[in-house]
Amino acid sequence: MEPRDFVRLLKPHADMVHQRTGIPVEVMLAQAALETGWLTRTVKDRVTGRDSLNLFNIKGEGPAGSVTASVVEYVKGRKVWQDARFRAYNSYEESFEDYASLIAEAPRYAPAMAVRDNPVAFAWQLQSSGYATDPNYAKKLVAVMQQNIRPYLEAEDEEDKEEEEEEEEEEQAENAAPPEEPRSTGQEPAV
Repeated sequence: MEPRDFVRLLKPHADMVHQRTGIPVEVMLAQAALETGWLTRTVKDRVTGRDSLNLFNIKGEGPAGSVTASVVEYVKGRKVWQDARFRAYNSYEESFEDYASLIAEAPRYAPAMAVRDNPVAFAWQLQSSGYATDPNYAKKLVAVMQQNIRPYLEAEDEEDKEEEEEEEEEEQAENAAPPEEPRSTGQEPAV
């Protein structure tokens, strides 16, 4: 999926989570892009092929159960293939909500939440807190965020602003009083 389409599809979910938790939208979108390969490699059960709809590759049991997949993990700096159970969801919205609960409520991610107003620092704190085993996770996350997510977020924000201005102008035009009719003086015009 192209980054522009990816942002358009998932930004509404990220916006809702951001409003509730303050987790940076661009970080969530960059994580989802990195974890799923722009939705081309979402975690699917290796036996049934069932899609987990897990945008953040969170392990464990989710609202829709779990799927088992073989994944690369880094153990003592070395790449290792392992089978793991990943949370399954009924929708992308549910995936975002669960991610937000995990990050906002788990004590291990408190350092990231403390710097949530700075997306780059947030990304580095996620890695420091053990979000992923990849030693280059934060570096990759920041690169995706800056090169692929922010340009489209800015374009989306500009489009939203233009739409709001157009709607406001239309509303003002609808609410404007009609031009006043000339007042009659009660006299007939002279001929």
